[in-house]
Amino acid sequence: MKLIHTIVAGILLSAIVHLDAKQSDTDYAKKRKEMVETIEKEVQRTKGLLGKDKLSPRVIEALLSVRRHLFVPPEYREQAYENRPLPIGYGQTISQPYMVAVMTDLLEPGPEDVVLEVGTGSGYQAAILAKIVRKVYTIEIVEPLALQARERLKKLGYDNVEVIVGDGYYGLPEHAPYDEIIVTAATGQIPPPLIRQLKRGGRMVVPVGSVFGVQQLVYLTKDANGTVQMRQIMPVRFVPLTGKR
Repeated sequence: MKLIHTIVAGILLSAIVHLDAKQSDTDYAKKRKEMVETIEKEVQRTKGLLGKDKLSPRVIEALLSVRRHLFVPPEYREQAYENRPLPIGYGQTISQPYMVAVMTDLLEPGPEDVVLEVGTGSGYQAAILAKIVRKVYTIEIVEPLALQARERLKKLGYDNVEVIVGDGYYGLPEHAPYDEIIVTAATGQIPPPLIRQLKRGGRMVVPVGSVFGVQQLVYLTKDANGTVQMRQIMPVRFVPLTGKR
């Protein structure tokens, strides 16, 4: 009789745990929807800067599907869907959801595109891109963060993302040219190697400015002739791009 009670108790506990997990997933899905609604309102508010009043459906779909709470430290999970950056350790942050959405949308990524990301962080931006494009190469100079992101993305099934430990200033010439390049840390000037590695007809978004001064989100395009044009989008605040340069 005692054995039967133990088995029954085990079954009940398993059912409760499964129910809690399912309930948690439902709660997080609701929070993601609320996060996207907040982002859409912010896009409307800043449409004069962005030159558009709504995000691409592909970007919205990615924001709704990527579980941001799995890309932040456990102690910040309840805050994961608030529209603000959060610490991820080693002096780095996961970017504000609005900024992730805007930068992704500016790139105009397509399903056959290959993207280079400089600054993997926890891997959230790479995961968003991975939902839209064919391949994402992402570079992170802080090795522990890179290794954590690699393991996290692999575990979550993002098989089209490759995480490289390295100095993003120099890009990744062995896989160039790229359809789009995104830099998720502020740099004093746009690294020339990244401009060279951008495909003709490609697009880049990068925060430019010093950590103590004004930073601007810069949108860069390279036309079919290789001519580069740049446009400032809005003031931003990012952690600095680190490395030898």
